[in-house]
Parts: sequence; structure tokens; C-alpha cells
Amino acid sequence: MLVVSFCGLTASSFAAVTFQGQFEQGALVRGAVPAGSKVLLNDQAVKVTPDGQFAIGFDRDAKKDQVFKVIYPDGLTEIKPLKIAARDYKIDRVTGISQKIMKPDPVAQARAAKDAKQTRAARDLFSQQDAFMQSFIWPVTGRISGVYGSQRIYNDVPGNPHFGVDVARPTGTVVVAPADGVITLAEPDMFYSGGTVIIDHGYGVSSTFLHLSKLYLKVGDKVAQGNKVAEIGATGRVTGPHLDWRLNWFQMRLDPVSIVPSMATVLAAQKAAK
Repeated sequence: MLVVSFCGLTASSFAAVTFQGQFEQGALVRGAVPAGSKVLLNDQAVKVTPDGQFAIGFDRDAKKDQVFKVIYPDGLTEIKPLKIAARDYKIDRVTGISQKIMKPDPVAQARAAKDAKQTRAARDLFSQQDAFMQSFIWPVTGRISGVYGSQRIYNDVPGNPHFGVDVARPTGTVVVAPADGVITLAEPDMFYSGGTVIIDHGYGVSSTFLHLSKLYLKVGDKVAQGNKVAEIGATGRVTGPHLDWRLNWFQMRLDPVSIVPSMATVLAAQKAAK
């Protein structure tokens, strides 16, 4: 993971400001400023921990030019223009989705709207946990069958972009927590996402797991990195068993791959350890 710092701007300098991550569309970037500093991204206040840690995100279609600002405890303000790299997104075609799912009746639509409201509420929660700064791990390892940002065409009908990373594994495969956190949503049967769990990692950063066949925990339960959370399934709007892992910074949908080692690296290490 790239760690960069700003320097040479003024005598007080951005040299004390560090970042972990890539400045590109879909990325979650973590960082640190001197304790007591204020942070703004495009003039919007960013929540900062008491010791100066923070998270910021750049969505799928983030604009190239953005502005990062720090107001130090002594009142000095420094500004850094950011250049956000664009990404190319692939098109996926998914067939075999039932007409009941493609064109839900009014009752199903009302159910889906209720599910969406629950999910938004869980992702909008703010907590002062600092687990968002941990080195995240994959909640499950295996073949990546779907990537962030791709547009899916369901039964030849263009759908919304895909906002997660899919890992194909059999039903019953155990899913673990990628970092410490608290369960803020645990629903066994949502209309589109099936069995769904959300873990709050603090300061707006959360993980969402979709299409689960079995949930181990309930809302309010604390989890440590590596704890068992659920089992992979094929529930909701899917054609086969897999985990759909999604990463959010509040309501901004980000790419989980931006905060974990590459799957190829992890699988190679697992193979070498055998």
C-alpha cells in the first residue's frame, strides 16, 4: 500500500501529513495529521480522531481535481490540490435472473425500498472506533468473479454499476471480519442482497457482506479481525454462491481492493505455507 507525505509547501509543511492508499477513483485513503488539526476535503469537514487519524474516499466517478485542506492547531491553514486517477471499468453480462427479480411486483418493491432504507441507516452511523486504520485482510480468499465499478447487464438490461468485489466460493464457506468492528446490520433475507451483514469499523468506514446463507452474529455484537461472521450463500439476486464484499465511507461506495493485499499475493502465500 502506498504511503505518501506532502512536503515543501511551507515551513510548517505538509510533511507531517501522511496518507495510506492511492489517489484514484474508488479508493479509500487513510491518513494522519498532527493531533488537534482539522481536515477538509473539497471544503467538507472530515472527522478526525483525537490523535489525528482520518479516512477519506473517492467514489467510482470521482472528479480528477479535488482539494485537501488542513487547519493546524495554531490556526495555520495549508491546501493541497489532489489529482485523482481515472479507472477503466469492465462490462459484465449476467443471465438467468428470474423475471420475478428483474421486474418485482409492488409488494417486492416496497420490501426492497425498506431494505435499502435499513442499509443506508446502518452505513450512515458514526462511531469513534479506530479500527478503520487497521491493515485489512480478505474476509474470504478464492477466485475473484466480479470487480468493483463494472457495469452489469442483467438479462440484456443495463443495471447499476457493481460496487463490490465478488469472491466465488461454495455455500457454507466461512466469512471472517476484515478488521475489528461492531455489527450494525444483520438481516438473513433482504430482497436483492439476501443474507446481509454490515460491520462498522469507525469514522464512517464499514464493510458489507451480501448473499450470505448463515449469519453468526447479531446487531451490537463486537468482532475482532479474523472472527467468524457468516457463511457464503447464493441468496438474493445471484446466479451462484459467492461473497459480495462492499466497502463504504458513510454513503460513498468504495472498492475493498483498495485496502487489502492483492488476492494473487495472498493465495501465493497460502500455497507456500502448506
